[in-house]
Amino acid sequence: MSNPDSVEYIEIARRFADRVAERTDEIDEGRRVPEDLVGEMMDANLFRLLIPKSLGGIELDHPSFLEIVRIFSNADASTAWCVNQNNIFATDSARMPEETARKIWGPQRGNVTNGPPSRGNLAVPVEGGYQLTGHWDFSSGSSHSTWQAAISPVEGVTGELRTFVVPKSDATMLDTWQVNGLRGTASFSFDIDDVFVPADHSYLESDSPTPNIPIMIMRKASLFPIGFATISIALARACLDDVIKLAGRKTARGISGVMADQSTVQRQIGENEATLRAADAFLRNSTASMWDTACGGGEINAEQQVEVRISSTYAIRQSALVVSDAYEMFGSDAVFVRNPIQRRYQDMHVVAQQFQGRASHYETAARHYLGKDTAGYM
Repeated sequence: MSNPDSVEYIEIARRFADRVAERTDEIDEGRRVPEDLVGEMMDANLFRLLIPKSLGGIELDHPSFLEIVRIFSNADASTAWCVNQNNIFATDSARMPEETARKIWGPQRGNVTNGPPSRGNLAVPVEGGYQLTGHWDFSSGSSHSTWQAAISPVEGVTGELRTFVVPKSDATMLDTWQVNGLRGTASFSFDIDDVFVPADHSYLESDSPTPNIPIMIMRKASLFPIGFATISIALARACLDDVIKLAGRKTARGISGVMADQSTVQRQIGENEATLRAADAFLRNSTASMWDTACGGGEINAEQQVEVRISSTYAIRQSALVVSDAYEMFGSDAVFVRNPIQRRYQDMHVVAQQFQGRASHYETAARHYLGKDTAGYM
């Protein structure tokens, strides 16, 4: 299912990615995408790609969205991370009342960043809504957000967690993002202290989206790992390409000839090419299967969910190995900040530390293949 806007927005992404590439040092040092740059990206609708057209969004097809994520990943993983994270979360606009969704995402620079649930968070039901208190971490893109989404249990209610969307001004932002990789994501923490949230500014993940377009059928539980895995593949591809170029001109101390003439280097590059291409193909195939089902209006089955989960995990973890091998082949020059592989190495290993890269997802897949219950594991 294609979108007539696909070519246009892919070209827009390429133009902005060139500008992002020129400012990677600024993004890394400032630990955020510069305000002027991200503002222009918002004005170009690059943070409204997956919002339904009925709510003023672009409603871009998923394959084209992933191509845009890859394009930004080649320039800067932090920017790609924000584009992926903020766009995917915006699909929840379809789970809120239309008036509320337009209030939040209607402004051209309206943007929501979310925080996963933490211990001690609690929403207390009151007349007309909830009183919300708690602490949330890893809110990627906080520097350019206008609203914060906080996931929390509700007092007296067992079961599914509820998502609350509050104005950024009602949250206390905490600059806890002191890291070596994905520094430019501005993944800050925030506190909310007894803030009233109207009932129509909250929803459950299980709430039916309106309209139920294909991207909604796929759901965030699959969209997030696919996106992060796509970033990983692009990072590893860039590192491996750089090593291939390097091998044609670099000599190793105490060894005659360039690296490209050494059998050990040839084997490393060949093995890593096979690893990366296999991981990429697995990810693309499982994602395409899910998208085809969604476009046909069908229901995503357990087999497809497991395939996306395991292919995403595999892509992230194998990409980390490829990046590590590339880093090693670069030798001592890789340790310097001036070398792009240093930043990519740090970025890749932060991605691998995230929930989506956990090796335990292999166990979840195995439970499915062994005919065991996977409820609570996906």
